[in-house]
Amino acid sequence: MGEIKDFHCTYDNSVGMNEEVTKGLGLTFPDAYMHCDSMVKLSKALKEHDGASFCELPFCHTVEAEAMGGIINYGNALTGPRAKEYICTSVEELLELPEIDFSQGRIHEVLLACKELRKQGEHVVLQVSGPFTILNVLIDAKYVFKGLRKKPDIMKEVFWKLGDQILKFMEEAKKYDVDLISYADSSGGVNILGPKMAEQVVEDFTYEFLKKAEALVDDQTMILLCPKTTFALLGMEKAILEDRKLFGPMSYGEGCIEMIGKAKFAGQMCIKNIGYQLENAVFKEVRLK
Repeated sequence: MGEIKDFHCTYDNSVGMNEEVTKGLGLTFPDAYMHCDSMVKLSKALKEHDGASFCELPFCHTVEAEAMGGIINYGNALTGPRAKEYICTSVEELLELPEIDFSQGRIHEVLLACKELRKQGEHVVLQVSGPFTILNVLIDAKYVFKGLRKKPDIMKEVFWKLGDQILKFMEEAKKYDVDLISYADSSGGVNILGPKMAEQVVEDFTYEFLKKAEALVDDQTMILLCPKTTFALLGMEKAILEDRKLFGPMSYGEGCIEMIGKAKFAGQMCIKNIGYQLENAVFKEVRLK
């Protein structure tokens, strides 16, 4: 078995908001992060500012946790929503959290905004968070790491409780016409977990989870993986990279759009690296074994 390599995030497109993006939109923050109409305006403004080939939603990694009871600081025009305070002090408490109701709250507004953007002819990347990123909002990380060491069976239950909600989020996204679903869990990268724990997570959760997610892919939907996840799969020999020829040199985002219906998983680069070019006109599909 190989070694899990880390991916160092180096993208330099806009992170958060700035006056160049929000100027003239007539939006009030943090209210703009809460409603479909303002999300649509903001997402299109970000796309134009960054020179991207797609719109992205949401503007943070807190919507899933909030929909399960997490307490959020909605921030302002510069910082965006983030965790406010933890609601759990033990890993067992996580198993008692409610399931997500996709018909209400901010997560519902995100889905409505995705549908509206697609109606306007935009390609939409829906950012879906993995378990570690969701846990960061719900519980102090020290309890998570302690749980992984001393209560691995409980933590496996926790991962799958969250994993089932993530899969349902992906299913809902398809109903709202999302064509690019981005799955990222950088808080669970090998640089944070260490090699042994990172391998355990791939074996106990990531690979099986993505096999289930793969069943959701169709000719109108593709899943984009964070390269940290790609490297974890490659290092554990759970996936391979397969070259797919593009029509010509293009940006990574454009390549992902071209591969919708042709590839199930992308994952060679971070989708936020707007300037990354596939100069040799080759797209590397992530193929699960």
